[in-house]
Amino acid sequence: MQGSKSCPHKEGPNRVSTRGLMKAAGFTSEEIAQPFVGIACSWTDAFPGHNRLNQLAEDVARGVIARGGTPMIFHTIAICDGYCGSTEGAKYSLPSREVICDSIECEAAAHGFDAMVFVAACDKIVPGMLMAAARLNLPSVMVTGGPMLPGRVPGEEALQNLSTIAQHAGRFSRGEISAERLMEYEDHCMPGSGCCAGMYTANSMGCMAEVLGLALPGNGTIPAVYAERNRLAKEAGRQVMALWRRQLLPSDILTEASFQNAITMDLLIGCSTNTLLHLPAIAHEVGIRITPDDFEEKGSKVPVVCSLAPGGADHIVDLYEAGGVQALMKEGIEGGLLDGGVMTVTGKTAGENTASAVVWNEKVIRPLDRPRLPNGGLCILRGNLAPEGAVIKAAALKAEDRRFTGRARVFDSEAAGRTAVLNGEIHEGEVIVIRYEGPKGAPGMPEMARLITLIQSSGLGERVPLLTDGRFSGITRGGCIGHICPEAAAGGPIALVEDGDIIDYDIDQRRLSLLVEDAVLEERRKRWSCPPPKVTRGYLARYARQVTSAAEGAVLR
Repeated sequence: MQGSKSCPHKEGPNRVSTRGLMKAAGFTSEEIAQPFVGIACSWTDAFPGHNRLNQLAEDVARGVIARGGTPMIFHTIAICDGYCGSTEGAKYSLPSREVICDSIECEAAAHGFDAMVFVAACDKIVPGMLMAAARLNLPSVMVTGGPMLPGRVPGEEALQNLSTIAQHAGRFSRGEISAERLMEYEDHCMPGSGCCAGMYTANSMGCMAEVLGLALPGNGTIPAVYAERNRLAKEAGRQVMALWRRQLLPSDILTEASFQNAITMDLLIGCSTNTLLHLPAIAHEVGIRITPDDFEEKGSKVPVVCSLAPGGADHIVDLYEAGGVQALMKEGIEGGLLDGGVMTVTGKTAGENTASAVVWNEKVIRPLDRPRLPNGGLCILRGNLAPEGAVIKAAALKAEDRRFTGRARVFDSEAAGRTAVLNGEIHEGEVIVIRYEGPKGAPGMPEMARLITLIQSSGLGERVPLLTDGRFSGITRGGCIGHICPEAAAGGPIALVEDGDIIDYDIDQRRLSLLVEDAVLEERRKRWSCPPPKVTRGYLARYARQVTSAAEGAVLR
């Protein structure tokens, strides 16, 4: 135990009170003498992504005990974007990532844990825990809760998921289905535990944890309700003890090459635009700088080989049955797109892990020479409206929607934009601009999933684009351009747009332009002043003062 983090907390006559406290909690002398393994868990019974995580944490603990460690489970917060979307509560979602990371740091450092296992699910919790793993730099393994299975609605052949239920709400509002039929969709679209069934942010980050090498093979795609997920958790507990004995640390795994692999896989799969916030933030914790340029550089070379909801008909369970992340990584390694030499928590390289992986279904995981799109799963757009960049999920975009020119309808909040859509004030050929919803402006950069679904269910379909300095959920599809930087609250050009201005974008040219003369924009800038902060007290006020731009991952200074 020489050099163990927990030794100063428990060894020697002067630590008798600590040992006494631990024995009062039920620990034996033998358990106290063993390495302490913290198990950070974000269990809550409030929503399906998390309501089985307590079982996984217990499974991890069994694995730790089997290999001679002493597990200690503790909990942190978890916010569901689906619950709080388009409410004031949504402002807390992205900022909660920093709270999660900081709280785990406090617990682990204060109690002298020797190693860590992180058990989490959903959008901001997984990246928050990965940030904590990077910051603490203790032997660590990530275990995510896994994807939900898609729903089956009586009388429907098509599988259902989170993004389809909003379409049915639109059908009901147009009188196409009854209230009773809508209730059937509500009852069956999401059948049970797990993160929403498509390649939304939660499952994107579960896959990214596996690609980065901090999660065991299978982590990204094993369904939440499969016993294999429980076995994976037990193996994670056993494996963290092997990492502790070897002192294989996150800093040995989270290298420049592993982050470049993650960006490449992100593009191959067609992941959520939120990965542009989370991968840079995780990299920041180990002193590596990831920018939108890294995504764009690879985006011109890396094809999209999967077609997962919301942009396609396949779900995460289909990816799992097709061979999962490991099979796709093997294709990428053999095709020269990925570095197979990066280390992982298995104690082996990515190339060694994937050596026996097989693609079982080429309709789900296309060969590199027969991709679904030649490049650009996520596209970074630039121009006078977004000098520091903006992002669109091109993998969820129809071919006819890759170019657009239209007149701006400008709103200074998402709520104002929703009201205009509900009142029938938005028309085909217009482009909705929502500003002051960035990390500083909102504050908290709330996602706009409900506004998107409202637009798509209102009869406008995907013919009215939405541009914003805010962000979107992973369920987004169509002409949704987010993360426009600099944001309006920082004086970015989006603050200068007026109703009727012509906005033009071309995805293939990576261009986003405001067709207004520079001299006119300069006059507008002279008249512009930043609105007063929307929140002046509490955590969000502190967050707004400290947060960096979306282009930097919205990390805190």
